[in-house]
Amino acid sequence: MDGLAALLDGPRARGAFLLRCLMEPPWSVRLEDESPLTVTAVVGGEAWAVPDDGPPFRLGPGDVVVTVGTDRWTIADSPTTPVQAVIHPGQHCTTPDGRPLAEEMHQGVRSWGNSATGSTVMLTGAYALEGEVSRRLLRALPRFVVLTEDELGSPLVPLLADEIVKDAPGQDAVLDRLLDLVLIAVLRAWFSRPEAAPPSWYVGQSDPVVGPALRLLQHHPEHPWTVASLAAAGGVSRAAFARRFTDVVGEPPMAFLTGWRLALAADLLRDPAVTVASVARLVGYSTPFALSTAFKREYGVSPREHRATA
Repeated sequence: MDGLAALLDGPRARGAFLLRCLMEPPWSVRLEDESPLTVTAVVGGEAWAVPDDGPPFRLGPGDVVVTVGTDRWTIADSPTTPVQAVIHPGQHCTTPDGRPLAEEMHQGVRSWGNSATGSTVMLTGAYALEGEVSRRLLRALPRFVVLTEDELGSPLVPLLADEIVKDAPGQDAVLDRLLDLVLIAVLRAWFSRPEAAPPSWYVGQSDPVVGPALRLLQHHPEHPWTVASLAAAGGVSRAAFARRFTDVVGEPPMAFLTGWRLALAADLLRDPAVTVASVARLVGYSTPFALSTAFKREYGVSPREHRATA
């Protein structure tokens, strides 16, 4: 799988917290939940995002903002409205002085807010995303990624708004996948903007020589790849391929493969049901010892130590 697919394919990208927010002014919600990735879409009305370390910015109908990192921020009807609710880790909600608000703000199936018919309607999805693969993509993003409805050019947000209030069998899985699709659409649209700085490997996907090799490496890390076999996929000589890959991606092909394998291994090791030996096979190492040696060189700890602290 490529880096964008892998971002959403691991166990940490499933079971995201998803909620419809119905708000009537004045309102102000402080986000202290420490979710490393959050998607917020304004379905109706408007809101202001108020970072702790930057100027506030307005969000209109159809706008989507992706927040990256665990820094705290506020979303409100106005930048000057005092905070009325605080979202803590675990999506626990209280007043600023600590009084619980879960029952008071409950507005039905996956719905929350200070009004049952709020003039501002937002959808928010918080990912518990902790992984080496995801960091390879997310570290290229700014703190706030904002797209208008026209820039996004996708019917997914209205579809998510329709589905979020349904209480049908398997609905959580449906919502997870829809949220994933919204996030993919946002990232694709953002990385196509001239001011964006996508990772070199992301740009390399569209290169006629490097792209085929990247896809082979990312989809099949277990294969015993060589520069010669990758060059053949691009239809060029070994020397020409190695130069082109290094120029586009910023590192030689075998160095990229090693980093990709170890990032995948770091994520796989978080599953206690998966053995170190099976992880080694899945990412292309012949023995657990070979994986352990490379892993410790990269991360400073053994696979077992990494698993124990994950």
